[in-house]
Amino acid sequence: MWIRQCDLDAGSSLAAPIPTRIASNEEFVPPPQSVEQKLYETRLAEISDRSARRQGLDRRRFLQSSSGMAAALLALNDVFGPCYDVDAAEADDQRAFEEKWPKQQFIFDIQTHHVDIGQQWYDQSPDGKVVSSFFTQLRPQAKSGKEALEQLNRAHYVKEVFGDSDTVMAVISGVPSREWSKNPLPPDQMVATRAFVNEIAGSRRVLSHGLLRPNLGPQEFDEMERQVHDLKIDAWKMYTGAELGEKPWFMDDEKVAYPFWERTKKLGVKNLCVHKGLPLGAFNEKACTPFDLEKAAKDWPDLNFIVYHSGFRGFGWLGRGTGEKVTDPKSVDPQEIPWISDLLRILKRNPAIKNIYFELGSTFSMTSAFQPETCMHMLGQMIQVAGADHILWGTDSIWNGSPQSQIERLRRLRIKDGLIEKYGYPELTNEIKDQIFGLNAARLLGVDPQKELQKIKTDKLTQIREEHRRNPRPSNTQFGWIWVEDGHEPTVPVGA
Repeated sequence: MWIRQCDLDAGSSLAAPIPTRIASNEEFVPPPQSVEQKLYETRLAEISDRSARRQGLDRRRFLQSSSGMAAALLALNDVFGPCYDVDAAEADDQRAFEEKWPKQQFIFDIQTHHVDIGQQWYDQSPDGKVVSSFFTQLRPQAKSGKEALEQLNRAHYVKEVFGDSDTVMAVISGVPSREWSKNPLPPDQMVATRAFVNEIAGSRRVLSHGLLRPNLGPQEFDEMERQVHDLKIDAWKMYTGAELGEKPWFMDDEKVAYPFWERTKKLGVKNLCVHKGLPLGAFNEKACTPFDLEKAAKDWPDLNFIVYHSGFRGFGWLGRGTGEKVTDPKSVDPQEIPWISDLLRILKRNPAIKNIYFELGSTFSMTSAFQPETCMHMLGQMIQVAGADHILWGTDSIWNGSPQSQIERLRRLRIKDGLIEKYGYPELTNEIKDQIFGLNAARLLGVDPQKELQKIKTDKLTQIREEHRRNPRPSNTQFGWIWVEDGHEPTVPVGA
């Protein structure tokens, strides 16, 4: 059956800092927990119980600590081999973790979202009550935490992204719909979130996407003008697979798409962020493939085509209602990464294309936790073919909770020596990771990292975060849907 991961975690003492199940953002069907994920969960429980006793903590509190993060990385290494740079001492001593990590990095997350979750999580779980209390600090005029949550549905976004992670800047994103009144986060609300967070902080913390729908036809031109001139959006987000106007569309369609690329050039917006991959659910699968990017990128060299999810097809998962079994992640050849490999082949045969970029949202999260060696192949090939300066950090948070566990995974990830020797992959140096974490996105979006960091160091959100970290209580949960085995095949999640 389908349940929200946060509802499962609310009643569990094993709210893992690195997830033990794949949670869906409703763009794909989450598979059942694999054998390796179950082994990781069991091993994490063993390590955390032992280390928690040594530190005089209960398991839940231990897993919210830096040592709990180290325990999760150790458990992953026990299941998948030496993937992450972590020492056993870090699970037993909080100071051992803190002395080595975190590093001061410019972490710019270009894929973040709001989500709605059930009120029971706020009312019944300890972590939900902490979130409500945290957000009340940001809305002191509210009479209660509940009122604060009702006034602005941004509680989790602020706490999970800026309170419980090392993210310093982010882009708020959304999904398209025919009518903005029926959209969970339309462009005006995304821009309102940008203004809200930046006003609280007293610095520039959030940028905002606009939503572009070329398959609605020329009538969309006026909406483009409105979003650029009135809302002052920072980039476009679009979904070729979304069948608005009763049809999907393609980036290289000269009749449907090209008039929009001409108009966006005139409006001065250069960054086209397009959802590719993760086709399941409401999207047209063919339109989620990356094959339409080759011609479009060559025809429009002055525009940047930022491929969200890097075009990742998923671990061979099949669509809703097919009646077919879900493919297990371990059956995938780690060198052939569905649809990402197709995009890499496009770049190999077109070395002159320099305006296609890989965004890692959801893709890094899934591969680094559930098939780390696939993640190593993916990053190694991207760097070889496109260059380290063409990979952009995104987490798809807060669908999958705080981005901190993904940040820790990239900081600690190493490509195995055997893969480097066999395939010629580069090492994941700190310099390359700094590029991925934020320097690449800053360049494309016109952000000066040093200038922004100077303001961020002393802004209001930093002050609240430092106070919060004296007794941190990260939720360690995901807010998407998971498949809990109860002897029945899933259909669709409630509310999907």
